[in-house]
Amino acid sequence: MGTLAARAEALIVPGKRTILGITGAPGAGKSTLCDALATRLGDRAAVVGMDAFHLADAELERLGRRARKGAPDTFDVDGYAALLERLRSSTDEIVYAPTFLRNIEASIAGAVPILRSTPLILTEGNYLLLDIGRWPRVRAAIDEVWFVDLPSEVRRRRLVRRHEEYGKSQSEAAVWVADVDERNAELVDRSAENANLLLELAPDA
Repeated sequence: MGTLAARAEALIVPGKRTILGITGAPGAGKSTLCDALATRLGDRAAVVGMDAFHLADAELERLGRRARKGAPDTFDVDGYAALLERLRSSTDEIVYAPTFLRNIEASIAGAVPILRSTPLILTEGNYLLLDIGRWPRVRAAIDEVWFVDLPSEVRRRRLVRRHEEYGKSQSEAAVWVADVDERNAELVDRSAENANLLLELAPDA
């Protein structure tokens, strides 16, 4: 972690706002890495998550996409990109970003206050390097992207446990991971070669 924290710290330039993206397949450890970096950097960094731009379940139902929640077309991509662009300009004294709560599977607006004095924004999500649809707008707003890789079997175990923790039965969790998460993971993995840094994490679960 020390080496990664040092690399993140090296991106901090006085008087300038920098955005570092952490991407990878579902369950790879993106949020964990972001949180660890933020802890090391203290008030010099703030975390903004792509998941906060999930479309609401009611809208996914209307679109017929509820069963594919988490796919690239189930996010407000332009809303996410617009927030990153606003943060990158760093002209506002304070910007309030949304957050995503897994226990209610919904986003909460205005939950993350980001001061103009915060020089580094850490943003994490599956599709930061995706080159289809409106996603390139997201990549254009980010200065550097790190790709977190983890053995597939470890990721899948983590995901099944996560879904169980938030209310699915073991069989429901396994089906969701196989039918939804892994389809998304295949798409994400194809973008790894476009990252500035590839992180191959050691299995820990």
